[in-house]
This record gives sequence, structure tokens and C-alpha cells, in this order.
Amino acid sequence: MRLLTYTPIEGPTLPRLGAALGEYVIDLEEASTWAQGARGLPREHLPASLPELIYAGSPTWEYVRRLVAALEGQDPTHLKGAHRRPVGFLQETVFLFSPLLRPPTVRDFYAFEAHVAAAHAARGREVAPEWYQFPVFYFSNPNAIYGPDTSVPYPSSSQELDFELEVACVIGKTGRDIPANEAEAYIFGYTIFNDWSARDVQRLEMRVGLGPAKGKDFASSLGPWIVTPDELQDRATGRPGVYDLKMTAKINGQERSRGNWKDLHYSFGDMIARASADTWLFPGEILASGTVGTGCLLELTGGQGPWLQVNDLVELHIERLGTLSNRVAPPAKAQKENPSKGA
Repeated sequence: MRLLTYTPIEGPTLPRLGAALGEYVIDLEEASTWAQGARGLPREHLPASLPELIYAGSPTWEYVRRLVAALEGQDPTHLKGAHRRPVGFLQETVFLFSPLLRPPTVRDFYAFEAHVAAAHAARGREVAPEWYQFPVFYFSNPNAIYGPDTSVPYPSSSQELDFELEVACVIGKTGRDIPANEAEAYIFGYTIFNDWSARDVQRLEMRVGLGPAKGKDFASSLGPWIVTPDELQDRATGRPGVYDLKMTAKINGQERSRGNWKDLHYSFGDMIARASADTWLFPGEILASGTVGTGCLLELTGGQGPWLQVNDLVELHIERLGTLSNRVAPPAKAQKENPSKGA
């Protein structure tokens, strides 16, 4: 399944729970009432949002899977639910929010060795031996999440804005002290993650011995949807949460980065084991991988730039997960509200 949060472009702007099916976005509430009448599928309580769906657990997930399967081969734009609203929309007629508007937490790891080595080389350092002992992460800002096809404001204190091409997993059930070899059972799905970075701010902060802080917490992008693991199994590598899937990044239509999910040094099993050590993980929490090798301008330019500019379009693509696109907007320091509908 590819699960998402959306609203029709023409209509109410409140977020709704949906699923992507081919060129369509399925409204799961309307699909539920349609399937009850047209397919005799018993209607079950359906959560109103994606976080609630994740919390609901596997019986509800299986019900949603049956709903989506019942619509395969149909044109859902011509079907009506009990409320006389369309069961589905063409994707170009809806606005996609971040699939999770405000995740409970966002942990961002540093798990691709190629990126770690290149980033350290750009700073004139070697990889610390401790990096090879365990996966390290920092907490990002769950209140600064942007969805696909939204504008991300340039941070007002920076002149060196960068993107980072990452994959993230979404936790699907509560757990603590989870062994790496059991961790896949705790993963609800995967999505694309852009860890926007103000390199000049980050550089100064980390000289203090803490951070990244303001060099990172102004924006992260997530989307376009969450893909459940069953959609990826034919590309599994045998390591928990690691798949043979290409990852690319474009700036203004020009490919700048190319890597592969399978190149993770630390698997998502390792990351979940580390994150859950001595603490609880809860449904909806985000664990991001860190940047794939070549997946940022810091790497590609040796830390010298040029950096992103206002109006640049950044497109991150991961096979099977889709494309996450954002355009860089002018600084939003004077704005009173978050300019992104996806946050």
C-alpha cells in the first residue's frame, strides 16, 4: 500500500486519509462505504488520519488493503460512496500533505559510510573510530515538516542551504529494547526524507561540540506517501529494512546524486535497536537513514558550494517510494504562519 494524507484542490482543505492506486488517490472513508454496498465487504471502523491508522494495528491495515484491492481495475472517479462524494481522484487534482503532519519524534541517523567519509573529508577529518561501534542519530524538529510540492523557505541566517537525500522508516507498533533481527516487525512503512541543512550555521554550531541544531531544525520534507514493506519484498537484501533500490536527486531537472538504499552500513534493524535501547518507540515515530553517498552538495562540492538558491527545485527519487519535490522559497522570517500546507 501507498498511504497518504491529501485534500482535493477544489473543495474542503481539511486533510483526509487516502491511498495511491495507479494514477488515482483513493479516499479511504468513501471507499469503505462504496465497498460495503457494491462489493459486500463488511464495513469496519476506519480511522480519520494516517497516525490513527498506524496506531490501529494490523487488522485495520488488512481491511484497508482489501479496500484498495477491491478498486483495482476500476475508475474510482466515477464511483460514489454513501456521502455521494467520489471514491477517488486523479492525482493531479489533489494536494498531498506530508503523510504525517507532525510525527511524534524525528530521529535522523548517519548510516551511509560513503557519505560519512566524504563529509569528514570535506572538513579535513577522518571518520571517527566510534562511528563503527554503533549507529548515531540526532533529534530533528517534528514541527517543521514539509510535504511534497510545497515551498521551503530559505533559512534567514544562512547563505549555504543544502539538501540531503535520505530514506526513512515509520514505526508501526510500540516496543523497547528491540533486537535488530526482530526490528522489521516494528516497521509500518518507508518514505523519502529531505534533511534540509544550513551548512554555514551547522559548521559554527558543531565547533561548540553540540548540534546540529539551528543548522537543521528549520525544515525537513517527508513524502509523498508511506509505502508498506510488502510492496518492496522482491528487492529485499536479507538485511533488516534494507532494499536494493536506487536513490537519485535532481536540482532544476539535472541529476546531481545517485546512490542505493542497499549501501547502508547500518540497517534499519540496527537503527531501531539503537533508538529503542532503554526507551520506548511508539507508532508514527520517524527514523531517517542519514544521507546516501553523493546525496548532498556538501559531498558533491567538497564543502565549497555553490549552494541552493531561491527558486531552485529539488527532486528526490527512490525506486518504489516515488518522488519528493520542493522548491526553495525566500526567507519566511516575517511570516506569522508556516507557509507550507504540508507542515
